[in-house]
Amino acid sequence: MPQPGISQSSTGRGAQNVTRRLRDIDWNEVRQDLRTRGYAKSPAVLTGDECGELVDLYADDTRFRSRVEMARYRFGMGEYKYFANPLPPIVREIRTEAYAHLVATANWWMEALGSGWRYPPDLSAFLEVCAGRGQSKSAPLPLQHREGDYNCLHQDLLGDVTFPFQLTCSLSRRNLDYSGGEFLLVEQRRWAPSRGEVVTLEQGEFVIFTTDCRPVAGKRGYRRVHLRHGVSRVTSGRRYSLGVIFHNSK
Repeated sequence: MPQPGISQSSTGRGAQNVTRRLRDIDWNEVRQDLRTRGYAKSPAVLTGDECGELVDLYADDTRFRSRVEMARYRFGMGEYKYFANPLPPIVREIRTEAYAHLVATANWWMEALGSGWRYPPDLSAFLEVCAGRGQSKSAPLPLQHREGDYNCLHQDLLGDVTFPFQLTCSLSRRNLDYSGGEFLLVEQRRWAPSRGEVVTLEQGEFVIFTTDCRPVAGKRGYRRVHLRHGVSRVTSGRRYSLGVIFHNSK
């Protein structure tokens, strides 16, 4: 039976549709973009109705384990909520399926950075590793930004165990529901000034990006380049987005 507060389209059938769309992404292109610039964009994976269902969940506090006001912690302006378990089926499917496509690149990442750590092939095994290190709280989260809100540059390192990638999906319609609010990435390079990227997302599109650092080839092998992400100021309306972090939180 469908869970209370979630329509039938967002349960089994809807999650299966999302799985199919995720598998249709050109993951070879995603891997190449992640290696060369630290992020990649996807075509729209979620439909407008699916985005709307996730936005509607935001008002139901029973679906979340905690709420964070960004200003309180100097994270910016706006708020976000961490989903409680069980995750909404669509969110759970995005997390599970995307991990399966990204884990090979994550392990190449570790090898290039000289780490002996290797990630398990599926998300459930990885979450067991997280739990063994005291990270058992769910990490996927929707975010809400109103006019004037923004998100400072940051990293989502929620414990000792992290996954090298995470993703953000726009749930709102750019220039209809809101304006401004672009996704920002800044690469902090020791040997050169920092480099910024502005990523414009349409409703349902994903940006997949580096959680902490990425390997960049140099004359003496690979070196670590750290990235931070944020959201520029929303100039009108209200912007909702979904953040999918693969590791759990303490």
